[in-house]
Amino acid sequence: MRQKIVAGNWKMHKNAEETEDLLNALIDKLPTDVEAQFIVAPTFVNLASAVQHLEFTNISVAAQNMHQAEAGAFTGEISADMLKSVGVETVILGHSERRSYFGETDSLIADKTTTALKHDMTVIFCFGEELKDRKDGKHFNIVENQLRDGLFHVQAKDWERIVLAYEPVWAIGTGETATPEQAQEMHQFIRDVVRNQFGNNVADDVSILYGGSVKPENAKEIFSKPDVDGGLIGGASLKADDFAAIASAI
Repeated sequence: MRQKIVAGNWKMHKNAEETEDLLNALIDKLPTDVEAQFIVAPTFVNLASAVQHLEFTNISVAAQNMHQAEAGAFTGEISADMLKSVGVETVILGHSERRSYFGETDSLIADKTTTALKHDMTVIFCFGEELKDRKDGKHFNIVENQLRDGLFHVQAKDWERIVLAYEPVWAIGTGETATPEQAQEMHQFIRDVVRNQFGNNVADDVSILYGGSVKPENAKEIFSKPDVDGGLIGGASLKADDFAAIASAI
């Protein structure tokens, strides 16, 4: 049975003091009577302290990225073993900003996924089309190819540790708006793509999160769609009241 998840990607925000303040606020404000998993992804330098801070709470910690190699001369990079050593069990891979700003390819993300799974980590696998793809009517093809090239090398058993996060890049900071119906349409398509490759059990059990500018005002309607299992939240996760409202909407 798939799980409801609300994850907050903090990106390059919050220093050490600000991280502690936000974590304290989330501990106070996040609902404790909701059957869902809550995840926060602070910056690398604050991961260890966040894990310690949240040890006895209903909030877990994810990393925003990791390198595909076990170790080596990769200045500035972080390995899966390093993340595990500070208590981080989940990693976000393939985020649209990693793809766009840092040139990450489907092949590279596939390698990172393999490494994360080898270390028994949960992968939040991000993917989604850009505005031009949507306007050209290529959005379904783009999404299917990203899934196929980035994830279809894994075994069916590995899907127990995979969470999908659909990011319609065209609906983030472009002035365009994705409707809940468009989110449901794509999530249903994604589940069918997984079903065709890995079967009903995997498709029915995998959580598919929506990452297209979820806010307190639209969260309830988006989360009410049958194939939307939660959200990967960006800007709204930096404000405790907003993130708590979104979490309550699940």
